Amino acid sequence: MSTSLAEGRGGAVRILRFDRVQRAAHWANALLFGILMLTALPLYFPSAERLVGRHVLIAEIHVWTGVALPIPIIVSLVGPWGTRMRRDVRRINRWTEEEVRWLRSRGRDKPIMLDKFNPGQKLNAIFVAAAIVVMLGTGSVLKWFSLFPVSWRTGATFVHELVAWLIFFVVFGHVAMAVTHPASLRAMLRGWVTQKWASQHAPRWLRELEDADSTGGGSGVSTTGH
Repeated sequence: MSTSLAEGRGGAVRILRFDRVQRAAHWANALLFGILMLTALPLYFPSAERLVGRHVLIAEIHVWTGVALPIPIIVSLVGPWGTRMRRDVRRINRWTEEEVRWLRSRGRDKPIMLDKFNPGQKLNAIFVAAAIVVMLGTGSVLKWFSLFPVSWRTGATFVHELVAWLIFFVVFGHVAMAVTHPASLRAMLRGWVTQKWASQHAPRWLRELEDADSTGGGSGVSTTGH
């Protein structure tokens, strides 16, 4: 058996879904988002600010955490270590007619052949990437306001707050989905999923891996037996 598929404990075939670089980028990104969300509360709600205090310190932590937010993603994409991440970015940007139909039906019409990421996961990733860019841009206007006209500052305030509320909603939904789907959460913690899981939730991806495995191309999917 090649590096594409490997036997785990009990003879079950395990497939590498996310490598160390991808998992590190995800959890670093999650940590930064968590800090931003926690520091945003006392900055937005006066009652929370009175409880926490230290407004200037919290504001500085919030700003520089926001500046650092794109770094894990950028680092995970560049260099030879970013091969899998770049491949997954291409997957996320590639939509089939079935996936679009599934999205329009709000999940009622399940695609016949799901890829590595389902349409909901793709949409979530696109939103997160867009949110990072928007929040970094609007946050920069709010932090270094003297460099921008008043109209920019007014618009940046509105957009920053609106997207922040959307982020809270999406993050809570993402966490809820992770908790209720332990196999998916395990993939982000330990990297692997079983072949059975892939056949049920990502059959198109599994077929691609099996084709590469049979031709000796090796898609780089591997796991350990623990």
